[in-house]
Amino acid sequence: MEIQPDKPIFILGLDSTPPRLLFEEFKGELPNIESIIEYKQPIRSTHPPITIPAWISMSTGKTPGELGLYGFRHRRIGSYDDLYIANSKLIKTKTLWASIGQRGGNSIIVGVPPSYPPKPIKGLLISDFITPDASKPYTWPRSLKQEIERLLGGPYIFDVEFRSHDKDRIKKGLWRMTEIQFKVLKHLAKTRKWTLFFYVLIGTDRVQHAFWKYYDPNHPKHPENSEYEDVIPEYYKLVDRLFGELLDILPKETQFIVVSDHGAKPMKGAFAVNEWLIQEGYLVLKKYPSEQGVDLKPEMIDWSKTTAWGWGGYYARIFLNVKDREPMGKIDKEEVPGLIEELKKKLSSIKGPGGEPWNTKVYTPSELYPEVNGDPPDLIVYFDDLYWRSAGTLGWKNPYLEENDRGPDDAVHDWYGILGSTAKPFEKPETITELFTKGYRLL
Repeated sequence: MEIQPDKPIFILGLDSTPPRLLFEEFKGELPNIESIIEYKQPIRSTHPPITIPAWISMSTGKTPGELGLYGFRHRRIGSYDDLYIANSKLIKTKTLWASIGQRGGNSIIVGVPPSYPPKPIKGLLISDFITPDASKPYTWPRSLKQEIERLLGGPYIFDVEFRSHDKDRIKKGLWRMTEIQFKVLKHLAKTRKWTLFFYVLIGTDRVQHAFWKYYDPNHPKHPENSEYEDVIPEYYKLVDRLFGELLDILPKETQFIVVSDHGAKPMKGAFAVNEWLIQEGYLVLKKYPSEQGVDLKPEMIDWSKTTAWGWGGYYARIFLNVKDREPMGKIDKEEVPGLIEELKKKLSSIKGPGGEPWNTKVYTPSELYPEVNGDPPDLIVYFDDLYWRSAGTLGWKNPYLEENDRGPDDAVHDWYGILGSTAKPFEKPETITELFTKGYRLL
């Protein structure tokens, strides 16, 4: 059996779902999702394994370097404070739904990052979690927004705030968001004709970031007998129940692909990369902050003495202060290769807080991608195989933080997501970038 591009294809995107949950620990607990999976395998995410750029890499068959997307936010090369957020306008290459449209098929695209602001497609589109709020235009065509809000009797919900100690509020928000989104999916499935229906649920990512330590006994901060220990499996069961209701509506000949953009695993801590750069003499401040968790801003830095600074996130981005590139560049371009190698060696040799060895990998973008576009960092750093996220804030003195500096977060991203399908791929895709080129040849 092969996926046929002229028959209905439904892609269920479960953001951040790791193979251990869907294929092992929840086996037998999600009957509706399991009923559409005849073939399954783990599938490797992008470099970096981040929601943006991973979904759009999957949807175009292009690497993050070719797309020029390296995460949620970017620094425009040649500036210190000219920052911009990833958005749909930056996508210049053909998407999966554009390819389907060229063959005459209509698509329904819901929540696939980055799809805000909405762009015209052959079919319908509802934008993703980067949408500022429901007061903005978030659909194609624009009239679809009014139809959705009449259906719901209120605004559509794109995301929930998950970095909070108020776990009851997070849980309530997740359930409400998910029920609202599936209500819209069922409405569109009933009232529209389509060849491709592609939906990405951000809730699976949010529930894991908010509740992983309660679920996973191997998490370093796992509390015994917590009232929240079953929130993650309960949420997946909610998703399966709602998907089952949708399944009853979809055409019987529908072909299915279930996929995630990356996996998840317990966060051991955060490594304050700018604290380390200060300690090593690469980053020099005019005055060290007296409070913890202070954002690094350009005016705080003595650029005449600074050679490098960094950003936080699930991976670290390191930028060099290069003459004739940055406004107050310090290092000559001829010195850059040597400094890169020096930083790679030092960063790779960082040990854990107890002196334990870390599996840290450091890359230049040109080592990872066949083509490097946009505004890449000078170095990409994965601390201890992603178990330690990067913290970009200051005032900690010690770079090893037990908690995320941006609010509570129980999970980090992992390299492997899931692929399940009603059909075996033409060729086994090794990465999500190959999914619709080698795997199902829909691009």
